[in-house]
Amino acid sequence: MSNKEVKAALKSARDAIRNKEYKEALKHCKAVLKQEKNNYNAWVFIGLAAAELEQPDQAKGAYKKAIELEPNQLLAWQGLANLYEKPNQTDVRGDLADVYQKLLQLYESGDKQKWYDVCNKLVELYHQEKKYLEVAETWQKLIQVKQEEGAEKAELHQLWKKMIQLLKDSTQNQDNKAEQLLLSAFEHAVNSADTVPGEDQQNLYKDFIHCLSKLPHETARLEKACHDMMALYPTVSYPLEVLCLHFVQSGTLSEEALDCFSRLLEMDANSGPGIIGFGIKCLQEKKYGEAVKSLTEGLQKTSECPAAWHYLAEAQMKIHKHRDAVLSCNQAFKALGSLEGPSLRWKNRILQLRAEVLIKIPDADAAEEAIQSLEQIVDASSDPVVLALRGRAYLNKGLMDQASKISQELLSSHPDLAESHALEGFIHYSQKNYEQAERSFLNAIERKAETAEYHQYLGLTYWFMSDETKKDKGKALTQFLKAAKLDTYLGRVFYYLGNYYRDIAGDKSRARGCYKKAFELDGTDEESGTAAVDLSVELGDMDTALSILNEVTEKASTGAAKWAWLHRGLYYLRTGQPSQAVADLQAALRADPKDSNCWESLGEAYLSRGSYSTALKSFRKASELNPELVYSIYKAAAVEQILGKYENAIATYQQILKKTEDYVPALKGLGECYLMLARSALDDYLDRKAVDYIEQALEFFTRATKLRPDVSCLWKLLGDTCTSVHVISPTKVNVQVLGSLLGKDAGKEMLKKSELLRLGGRCYGRALKLMSLPSIWCDLGINYYRQAEDLTAVGTDMNEITELLEKSLQCLKKAVRLDSKNHLCWNALGVVASCSAIGNYALAQHSFIKSVQAEQINVVAWTNLGVLYLSTGNIEQAHEAFKIAQSLEPSYLLCWIGQALIAESIGSYDTMDLFRHTTELSMHTEGAKGYAHWVCSTLQDKSNRNTELYLYNIVQMNAVPAAQVVLSKYTERNPDDASAFTMLGYLNEYLDLKRQAADAYERAASLLKNSEDTEKYNMAMQNYGRSLCALGQCDKAIEVYTSIPLTEFDAIVGIALAYFKKGLLQESMKAYEKALSVAESEQDKAHILTALAIIEYKQNKVDAAKTLLFKCSLKEPSTESLKALCTLGLVKQDATLATAALKELLKHEKGDDRIYERCLIACAVYALQGRNVEVQREVSKAIHSNPDNPALWSLLSRLVPLYASQKAKGGAVAGAIAHVLDVNHGKEALLNIAVNQLAAGCHMLEDEKNNPLKNIQKAIHLCPDNPAGWAVLMAACHAENTVVCLNNTQPKRTGLEMTLVSTVSAKTGKNNLPRNYIRNLEDWCLCQAITSLEESGKLSEAEALCTKGLKSCPEHPALFLLLRQIQCKQLLQSHKELPDNVLEELHKTVMTSSTSVAAWQADVSNEHWPSLVQEATTEALKLSSCPLAALLQALLQYNRKMGARETRRMLERVVYQPGNPETIVSVARWYLLRHLYAKDDHELIHVLIENAKANGDVRALELNEKLSASA
Repeated sequence: MSNKEVKAALKSARDAIRNKEYKEALKHCKAVLKQEKNNYNAWVFIGLAAAELEQPDQAKGAYKKAIELEPNQLLAWQGLANLYEKPNQTDVRGDLADVYQKLLQLYESGDKQKWYDVCNKLVELYHQEKKYLEVAETWQKLIQVKQEEGAEKAELHQLWKKMIQLLKDSTQNQDNKAEQLLLSAFEHAVNSADTVPGEDQQNLYKDFIHCLSKLPHETARLEKACHDMMALYPTVSYPLEVLCLHFVQSGTLSEEALDCFSRLLEMDANSGPGIIGFGIKCLQEKKYGEAVKSLTEGLQKTSECPAAWHYLAEAQMKIHKHRDAVLSCNQAFKALGSLEGPSLRWKNRILQLRAEVLIKIPDADAAEEAIQSLEQIVDASSDPVVLALRGRAYLNKGLMDQASKISQELLSSHPDLAESHALEGFIHYSQKNYEQAERSFLNAIERKAETAEYHQYLGLTYWFMSDETKKDKGKALTQFLKAAKLDTYLGRVFYYLGNYYRDIAGDKSRARGCYKKAFELDGTDEESGTAAVDLSVELGDMDTALSILNEVTEKASTGAAKWAWLHRGLYYLRTGQPSQAVADLQAALRADPKDSNCWESLGEAYLSRGSYSTALKSFRKASELNPELVYSIYKAAAVEQILGKYENAIATYQQILKKTEDYVPALKGLGECYLMLARSALDDYLDRKAVDYIEQALEFFTRATKLRPDVSCLWKLLGDTCTSVHVISPTKVNVQVLGSLLGKDAGKEMLKKSELLRLGGRCYGRALKLMSLPSIWCDLGINYYRQAEDLTAVGTDMNEITELLEKSLQCLKKAVRLDSKNHLCWNALGVVASCSAIGNYALAQHSFIKSVQAEQINVVAWTNLGVLYLSTGNIEQAHEAFKIAQSLEPSYLLCWIGQALIAESIGSYDTMDLFRHTTELSMHTEGAKGYAHWVCSTLQDKSNRNTELYLYNIVQMNAVPAAQVVLSKYTERNPDDASAFTMLGYLNEYLDLKRQAADAYERAASLLKNSEDTEKYNMAMQNYGRSLCALGQCDKAIEVYTSIPLTEFDAIVGIALAYFKKGLLQESMKAYEKALSVAESEQDKAHILTALAIIEYKQNKVDAAKTLLFKCSLKEPSTESLKALCTLGLVKQDATLATAALKELLKHEKGDDRIYERCLIACAVYALQGRNVEVQREVSKAIHSNPDNPALWSLLSRLVPLYASQKAKGGAVAGAIAHVLDVNHGKEALLNIAVNQLAAGCHMLEDEKNNPLKNIQKAIHLCPDNPAGWAVLMAACHAENTVVCLNNTQPKRTGLEMTLVSTVSAKTGKNNLPRNYIRNLEDWCLCQAITSLEESGKLSEAEALCTKGLKSCPEHPALFLLLRQIQCKQLLQSHKELPDNVLEELHKTVMTSSTSVAAWQADVSNEHWPSLVQEATTEALKLSSCPLAALLQALLQYNRKMGARETRRMLERVVYQPGNPETIVSVARWYLLRHLYAKDDHELIHVLIENAKANGDVRALELNEKLSASA
């Protein structure tokens, strides 16, 4: 290829590159290179095209080849630079720098602009690589070139600033040359700035000074730069701040430094460095408090100054804030930078200071930290002071040997060093070698007299010296005073000065000042604070004491400053501020929860506040922590007493007396508790219990007075206890009193009521001798009044009574003279003045009015005033007084009794309501008797039984039981009130409490026996005789009746009934005939004729009885005669007579009064007629009309199993309702529920909680003497055993048959039951036991029991049947053919019991008997729908032809028939399942299995699993 062709090819390559056809360009270039291998342009073009085609290696190679060919040509270098500048070329930065350097050489003499561009790129590249020296040199060269070109000052200024910007991070690399170039750039920039100072130049100066401040060796430049900036900008604080920090860090505080601090604070009072400088100045001037304050404030603004932190730590150590000083030293370490030069020096100083501070803290951990700090000091071993500090640290840590070793080394190497001798002194002091310590400290003071610590410890040495000659407190005082003078912040010195002035000099005021100073210096010094507070209290300066405590508690954190909280809490407790006391004492306990004394104080605070429950817990906690705190136990008992927990309080008091027998407060507390229990028992009318309590209270009060006869309140309490018996009947008061109380030496004496009241008066007199108080005069007056009351009740001479009442008046007048504003005294005076023996009603009225004036809310006085008005006949005024009392306190009982008496006197309808309300409020004798009187009066008036008033007052208000209860309490308190006992007997009769009625009537008769009113006595005897007759004590009743004249109708009828019940029918008949002649009303005559008819029937004169009853019904038939006639028909099985009588009865007796009796008679008649359905319907109708009558529900439950057994589940529900409605019927209801459930086939597997066995067990638990319950229990056990056998499990209740039979026999013997009922019940139980024995396989025992039963009752068909069945079963089990004579016997037995379903059911396994089984079961089904007979027929069919359709039909009838017992259904289901599997009828199998699941038939389900598996 010619040169022309080469040029053409190169031109084509250039055009191709211009057109971005790089591959085409490569072709052309390759063609050229084939011709000319060293063609420069071809290699350059190849490099360019390859670079654009993303072939960097080829491009790089091409450019380097071109450079080899011509090194000084630009094109290849430019191309290589462009290639290296591409983003994907990251690993060629070094090569790129070389390329830029070559380009700079090539451009230097040519294109200056390109030179500048390449220079900028090179600087940027060096800056990215953090090659600050190369950056500086290259940029400085650029500035030189600009200077040579004559660039302007402004442009050069910007270039210097750019250089500063590039090199601002160079100081971190510690490159000295780069740093110098940076500083040079700053200087040039500052010098080239405008002559007029501006903000840019200010910022430039700041950056320059900031840079210099990081370079410790450029101190001169820094000071010059700061001064230059201050000259230019005199109002800017920055250079001064830097200069101040520089002076602080340098550690030399010259006049210039102090001047800087002052100028800076003048310029900016909030400047951190300025405040720090001022703090350091204060430290030099020994103003340590101000120094700490200023340095702390300054460091909050400028925290990165380790020297300032050091100065702060030093100042804090001077004022003994040691822990704060340690924290400051730690901050100083954080602020330290590199540990060279000045920083290393500061580190050593900080470490040494930290160690000194830690040594001042008396703590082993602090000592360990001190040792660690000392170990970090460089060249520490050569410094004796540091070595002495190490010795002190070892000593604090308890390492005595190491400390002694260091001490010996220092004393030998540095004998003139004060620290050497001081260390020796500290060691001796810690070992209590005070004489050696004295010498050492004196040597240390001789060498360094200005150290306060040495004087302090020398003073402590003198203070604690044990040798009497050395025990010179004056010397100690001298040293303490010197120490205090040298170091006014040394708190412990002031504490010991306080001890000296308090204990030695006796100057409490000066001692208080020293303690206060010590506490101000060290807020953690509890001893100083406590002493200062205690002395302030002693000196009466409570304000100072409180200010100290407030200051401490305000600063205290949670769980700290216990002493302050405790002292302030006790102060608040003393000054009657319990809420604040509680808060403070709680805070004290947070600091120390184990302080028993603090818990005790907290209990006192709670008690003062009225928080009794929490007080009790606090006292108990105190006694738990310290069982020896008797006071805490006593206070716990006292709080329990306040809360009314008297039994608990008594137990706690007794606990104290076990430890301390003579602890009078506990004896007093015990007496008070028993007295309060006695009062409570009296309120509840438990008088005998109250007497017991009073006796115990007297014992403890007497023991207390024996120990402390000078205590007035104990005698007063004795008086109160004796006087409290005034309400109790004299017959019940027999109290044993210790002989010491009666002036006797020992033993006890029994006192009656009058003697006890007189003793109470003497006790009040003893209390008055000790302390003449108006309240005790009042109590004495009341006691005399109670004595007079007692004598009046006994019937003593009036002169003695009058004398006592006069004494009472005088005492009460004395009380009101002493305290004319005591409403209680005025009220008592009014009561005494108004009594009938005195009758001074004017004085009484005056007294009550004065009582009301003294206390406006005075319900007692208003009530007493009302009573006074009522007794004097002023009803209107009485009503007003009672009304005011009611408005003041609506629950006060006596004012309501007053209103009731007013209502009674004016004949108001509200009387009974008011009396009832009094009994609802509380128990009172007047209210109780009044209410009982009105209830009895209402009950005696039989004409009002259907009125709304009667229904409300008697029925709805449950009046009879309420009146009986309150009247019982009344008679307990008033045993001599005959009318009350008569009313009580009447109410007891009404409630069917026969024994209690007889006792009440007997008491009434005995009280009236010697009275003049014979009519009342005769009436009482009649009542007594009637009640005895009701109890069945006929002999005694006859005796009572015969002791009085038998002229009245009621008395004659009463003795007639007694004769009848006794069985003396002729005497009874004569008495009734006599009564018939006396009877006035036709109704009475009808009743007597009915009674005569019953007597005739008893004599088997049925016709005569009928005649008398018909005679009754012809005149004016009474319901009783009709009932008797109907009953006669029932007994004689005369359905016509019974039906007719019932018809008449239903005509004459309507309403709900005797619905149960009517229903019972009607059911009996329907049963006699054979109308079983009507029996159940009759009771259901009655219940529909009277759904709240439990007797009817109970009757329905009893009749359903007898006459409607298919509805047995409903019968069980009826029994449950009866049980819920009335507990009395509940006993019978549970029995009926069990019977119904047995009839319905219920068992325990169906319901574990509600089943026959559980219910009958409950019934027996409630009524264990009912023989029917034990009989049903036998049936329930038998049923449960049968069910478990069907479920393939072993029966649990076996072997009970004979026990239960014996129990039933025993119970029937105890109860007064009809003979026929007893015989039937015992026969049934015998048969049931035999059946159970038979089914359990005990055939021999069953046969023996049968034989035994037949001996006592040879004509019993059921026993014969059972015996034959057992005998046949034994023969059948032996697999022998039954003899004809046996079959004949069985046939005879069945025919004798042809109406018994059980007789026709036979266990037949012999295939010769199908016709006999069929006949027996058919006969059974004719008698009743017997499920068992149906099952037997189905099984017979199954036995004949298992797969027949009739077999399935008969088994399904048993399984799916509702109401069949589950036990029978389970057997049928089992055989039906086998039949269905034999027929392979899967659909019916599925239906049957679902039925089995629904009924819980486990046996059927198990069989299904086996059959399905085998199929």
